[in-house]
Amino acid sequence: MRTGTLIIGACQAGVQLASSLRELGDTEPIVLVGEEPHAPYQRPPLSKAFLKGDATADSLTFRTHEFYAEHRIELVTRERIVSMERDSTGGVATAQSGRRFEFARLALTTGAIPRQIPFEGSELGGVSYLRTATDAALLEQRLHTAQNVVVVGGGFIGLEVAAGARAAGKTVTVLEAAPRLVGRAVSEATSAFYLAAHRRRGTRVVLNAQVSRFVGSHDRVTGVELASGDVIPADVVLIGVGVIPRTELAKQLGLAVDNGIVVDSSALCSDGLTVAAGDCANLPNPSLTPGGIERLRLESVQNAVEQAKVAAATLLRLPAEYSTVPWFWSDQADLKLQIAGLSGGHDQIVLRGDPETEKFSVLYYRAGQLIAADCVNRPLDFIAVRAMLHSGQHLPADRADDLSLPLKKLFLPAVPVLIGK
Repeated sequence: MRTGTLIIGACQAGVQLASSLRELGDTEPIVLVGEEPHAPYQRPPLSKAFLKGDATADSLTFRTHEFYAEHRIELVTRERIVSMERDSTGGVATAQSGRRFEFARLALTTGAIPRQIPFEGSELGGVSYLRTATDAALLEQRLHTAQNVVVVGGGFIGLEVAAGARAAGKTVTVLEAAPRLVGRAVSEATSAFYLAAHRRRGTRVVLNAQVSRFVGSHDRVTGVELASGDVIPADVVLIGVGVIPRTELAKQLGLAVDNGIVVDSSALCSDGLTVAAGDCANLPNPSLTPGGIERLRLESVQNAVEQAKVAAATLLRLPAEYSTVPWFWSDQADLKLQIAGLSGGHDQIVLRGDPETEKFSVLYYRAGQLIAADCVNRPLDFIAVRAMLHSGQHLPADRADDLSLPLKKLFLPAVPVLIGK
């Protein structure tokens, strides 16, 4: 008879899921399998502290080897699962090496991989992606000797790397295909602020940029050619245009997949047996309000942790539902952006503070109700909005820009929504 839990994906969600199983009293075997040679580690610092030399893969590890041993969690590294078989009693996962892992319960925390762009010249030395500690170590080595750095993609990862490279004295160019930076995540006001802020710090930012190809000499990249024919010098190119959820194993199992592995609010997959959590999972919007996006995939530490806790409870057949308010952050030079809630579908924006001071918040409303906030160097606003969204309190839009009072002083009790008569 098969026993125990197999967790495929030694990442933030995988480690949290294993830890939560033990915290909930599970005594059966737990095996956590990952492809990388390192023990599971934090990914957010890879684009910041790691590239500055202030952190290593070892210093970023979540848990010590003693923790895994003490909690009887078998950590397996350097193994890539390539095939799956399962039924209602469990199954077998087979690694590329031929090693087989039997299980009674299965969790997929497979994460995501960088979205690849097949530009001509992508194989040249110096063209980089950033997802793993190995990627970061290679990029850090290349940045040491580089002078001209080009970042393709004006999302959070790209802007974080650009800010660090510029602070280190590099000549930096950011190429963004869209008409504004981080356009899928923040408002036009926040995008405009970051465009101006990066340019003030000496980074060249090109919007509506159309990359044609990478050019090089002796198998090394030397520049990025645009559709206009202009060539931007480059010793290092970082491509940061988003990620793709890893769903290949879920597809083998016949699970529903749609921009990630489809799960319910209990992190349960379509087979009613497997759970999934983290960057690979497409889940019901945990803070859905009328007019909001019903399903989404969240790429954040907070989501990985909270969803993994729910997944662990679900595996043990304990009642659990993911309803936490999402939050995110991005550190770019001395600019700390903290986002609470999801701004999709907003119909009103209130600006709290002056972007020229590099200390302000953008508050998003829908139908008169606050649904999210972008807070730049205003941590107290962020804390207050998170708490308000969690409690369901109300912040009147006509008072939200009053800097004479902290936001928490402006909250009102939640207004009940009446359905029917």
